[in-house]
Formats: sequence, C-alpha cells, structure tokens
Amino acid sequence: MRFPHLSLRRLGLLTSLYMCQGLPFGFFTQALPVLLRKQGISLEGIGLASLLALPWALKFLWAPLVDRFFSPRLGRRRSWILPSQGLMTLVLGLLSLRGPGEGLSWVLAAVLIVNLLSATQDIATDGLAVDMLAPGERGWANGVQVAGYRAGMIVGGGALLVLFDRLGWGLTFAFMALSIALLSIPTLLTREVGGAPGSDRAASVAAIATSFWRRPHARQVLALLVVYKLGDAFAVGMLRPFLSDIGLSLSDIGWLVGTVGFVAGLLGALTGGALVLRLGRRSSLVGFAVFQAVSVLGYAYVARAEPGVPLLAALCAFEHFAGGMATAALFTCMMDWTDRESAATDYTIQASTVVIATGVASAASGFSAGRLGYPLHFSVAAALAALSPVAALLLFPGRRRPAELALAPSTRGASHHITCRCTQCGR
Repeated sequence: MRFPHLSLRRLGLLTSLYMCQGLPFGFFTQALPVLLRKQGISLEGIGLASLLALPWALKFLWAPLVDRFFSPRLGRRRSWILPSQGLMTLVLGLLSLRGPGEGLSWVLAAVLIVNLLSATQDIATDGLAVDMLAPGERGWANGVQVAGYRAGMIVGGGALLVLFDRLGWGLTFAFMALSIALLSIPTLLTREVGGAPGSDRAASVAAIATSFWRRPHARQVLALLVVYKLGDAFAVGMLRPFLSDIGLSLSDIGWLVGTVGFVAGLLGALTGGALVLRLGRRSSLVGFAVFQAVSVLGYAYVARAEPGVPLLAALCAFEHFAGGMATAALFTCMMDWTDRESAATDYTIQASTVVIATGVASAASGFSAGRLGYPLHFSVAAALAALSPVAALLLFPGRRRPAELALAPSTRGASHHITCRCTQCGR
C-alpha cells in the first residue's frame, strides 16, 4: 500500500493518529490516579485500576480480524481507524455530561470502552505505519510517532490535570472529545491507495493469527519484550502516588510529570529515533536500556531523601528522556519483526506482550509500595530495570544479519517477503 503524499505529510498523518491515542490514555493513566488518590482510594486500588487498560493487553485476540476484513472503499486501515475515532469522540462527549459525584462505576466503564476503541485504532494504525514505512525510515518515523503519542499525553496527563480545577469535569471531557474530532481530519483527508495485497483476501484469519509464531526467534523476541520495560513500569506505577504522598499539589504533579516529564520524553523519542540507524538496532536497545535503569535508580535515591521540586523535575526529565529513547528503539525493532501480509497482527502480538508485562508490573506496584514502602519499592524496580540491557544483549535475534530479516520465514516465502517490502517502499 502506498499513499500519494510526501514523507512529511505521511509522518504528520501518523503523528495525528498517535496523538488520538495519547490524549485520553494520558488522562486515564496519568491524571486519574492522582484524582483517585485525592479521593482517598488506596494504593492497592490505584494499582488495580490500571487493569482498565486490559484491552491494550488483549488486542492481539481481534488483530487478525483487523488485518483480514475491511471496506475496499475506505481502505484496509481507514476502515477501522475512522469508526474507532468517531466512537471515541461520542463516548468522551457523553462522559462530559455527567459528573463524578454520580458515582465512579460508570466513569470506569467509560474508561474501559475508550481503551477498547483506542486499542482497536492502534492495531490499524500500527499496520498502517508498517505498510507506509521502509526499514530505513522506521527509526526516525518511530521517534516522531512516539513524540506524537507523548504530545497527546502531555495534554491529557499534564495540561488537563493542571487545568482540571478550573475547567471542571464537563469541559475537560468536552475538550478531549473535540480534540479527537479535530485530530481525525488528516485521516479523513487521506486517500488510501491500493488496499491490501491480493494474498490478504485469500489468507484465513487463523493463518494470519498464527503467522508470527511460525517464524524463527519469535519466542526469543517475546522474552526480550517482556523484560525490556518491566522495571520502568514497576517504578512509574507508583510515581504519582509517591509525589502526592510527599505533599505535592495537583498542579505541581501535573507540571512535573505531565509537562516537564513528557516534554523530555518527547525529546527523548526524537533523539532515540534519530540514533537508531546510526548506532544500530541492537546497540540502541542495550545503550538506551542502561540509561533507563540509571534513571529508575534515581527514584530509589529521592525516596530516601527529602527532595525539592528542582531535583524531582530533573529526575523526571531524565527518566522520561531515557524512556522515550528506549521506546523509540523498541518500536523500531518491533516493526522490523513483522511480515507485510500480517503486519497489524504481528506488531500487535508484540505490543500486547509489552502491555501485559508492564500492566502486571504496574498492577503489582501498589502492593509492593504498600508493603515495602517507597524507598525499597523503587530499589526493587531499579534491580528489575537493570535486567533490560542484559536481555537486549543476549536475546536480540539475528545478530549477524539486518534486524528486518530476523523473523523472516524460513520457507521459500522469505525471499518473496523481502522483495515485496522493497517493491512497496520503492527501493
């Protein structure tokens, strides 16, 4: 599939799509835990609330449907992206009509629905990105995409938390609904040319669903994905409650994590994406994971001290910068480890693995912090984060050949797979 746009316009399209995911997800994962803590919800309850993101972990179950079924008139990926974003706009609009004073159960149900729609949009968007980008473009493009996602999280998790007291519940969610609608305009204006490869129509859902598992190094890759972000997620899961418990206000937390931290993460993603091609996939994963582990160790230090806001801001910036670099490198490799005919499913299996691993870590973080205390909890998180560069060093597949060939099929279809990709990107 090729799009009749310049590369800059294609990157702009992908940025808008990832911002659509980042804005509501940023509010639900960054702002909502603070609001729950202010209402007296326990650390264990806050940790378990992260399970509302379960659709992001289970999206691999319906990813083959997204790869297989579509409207030729809309295009293979737009057939799923546009309805998902339209329904997200509707749910957020309805959410603005009722206040939290009427009960939290319906709010949490709406969060679950939005996560389901966002996860479905993400399946199609990731497939779109793999379809559009040549292997040599993926490092920079993933940096831009992660930056777009984090930009959405800056607005949803930082700016809206700062303005929440002034805007109120209704205007906050009305703003998010309007933002999703505006960010959908680039997709509406894009004409998706070519649809799916002819073999996609012939391939069954079962064949698409099992394609990833039939290739060499698949389980090795999944083991690497499980470990890579585990320690960072275990630490970050309790960062906002920690900041709240040491006396910071909502505005302080929103500025520190949602603005300073995520701006640093945005810059880290762009930097990491630009360095992936220069350093190589494997070296980038290892090096960026070292920075990530060091930043988590910093949280263990401040939990034992009496840090001021400047030190906390510097540490948040460093941790988000390192995390952005690591995420951009990881996503670039995940794109390489896909097959064109089942791109959305292959990528989603990998993304779901990361989400499940980090979701378990985040859900367990409340129990850890509640029983061990913040200093020991962050120390355990640092130890887990130290496993990431070791895993990247030992488990990275295809050490003696390009990363994009690491999961190529071992049958005669391998050469066809590579030829199709080169024909697709015009190189």
